[in-house]
Amino acid sequence: MAPSTSRRGPGSVPLMTKCLLTVVVFLTFVMAGCGGGGTPTPTTTIEQPLPAPTFAPGSTMARIQQAGKVKIGVKFDAPGFGFQNTGFQNTEFQNTLTNQLEGFDIEISKLIAQAIFGGTIGDASSKVDFVQAVSRNREPFLQNGTVDMVIATYTINDLRKALVDFAGPYYLAHGDIMVKTGDTTIRAFADLNGKTVCIARNSTYEQSVRLQAPQAIVLPLDTYAQCTDAINDGRAQALATDNVILAGLAQASGGKYSLVGLSFTDEPYGVGIKKGDAVFATFLNGRIKEIEDSGKWRQAFGSTLGKFDLPIPQPPPIDAGSAPAAAPAATTTTVPQSTTTSF
Repeated sequence: MAPSTSRRGPGSVPLMTKCLLTVVVFLTFVMAGCGGGGTPTPTTTIEQPLPAPTFAPGSTMARIQQAGKVKIGVKFDAPGFGFQNTGFQNTEFQNTLTNQLEGFDIEISKLIAQAIFGGTIGDASSKVDFVQAVSRNREPFLQNGTVDMVIATYTINDLRKALVDFAGPYYLAHGDIMVKTGDTTIRAFADLNGKTVCIARNSTYEQSVRLQAPQAIVLPLDTYAQCTDAINDGRAQALATDNVILAGLAQASGGKYSLVGLSFTDEPYGVGIKKGDAVFATFLNGRIKEIEDSGKWRQAFGSTLGKFDLPIPQPPPIDAGSAPAAAPAATTTTVPQSTTTSF
């Protein structure tokens, strides 16, 4: 374009120059707002779908793939791990009523399903049938085929390994006690003597409490909601289970509950499967390792348990001893067995 020939007074700026200056200032403003000295604008990562794998005929993976659905037992009342917002009968946990399941165990379930069906996480999510699992029905659900696997804060221990098999562990929790905020009467395990402690029915936290506080009164109930109701109405003064579960309950209560901070057990969470399925256990151990190595384990933690201001830990080593004896070892490193059992 030819330069303007119009007459200009002293100090005036050509029209073309004004336009260029306007564009430069605008672009500088946009660039500064999008990524200069401020917070970088998040970029959207497009998930690459996985190809649908081929499995040996007769394997559990092939059966699930052919059925087009995988049935996974999960918790519905464990904030941070497996939580359905309408799952509580008491109102203090009904902050958002989305009726959706969310939590770390839910994300791990989807990532495992993706390795069976292929596609994206969204594709895999549509092929998962989540079944509510509580402590007393996890082994029966696996034994009678109600579910294909259980991913429900399921601690690996010798008692359970006599009934079912495990892959993993994929997380390591620790036992703790939760009380009403402001209750200073419980600061150590001995303080539970003479008090009522709620535990999950059929959980061996009952054994742990009885051993360390023989005069404690143990109240076994089925769900976390029932235990928190018992604390609210005075039937119990404490709830004993895994620290990360308690952290979720305390966070969801809006400060109504607090953790004592005992950390008195190791609780390696595993994926429960029907006993004797060595091929399935080996597949699951391999998938858990992929989830950890790819960074998806950290992403799943950050988007769920990370909301409770919990630091992202290192995942525990996969324990070859948790799988059936016939399965090839995924690693030679073992995880100490729990002295108690989670919800």
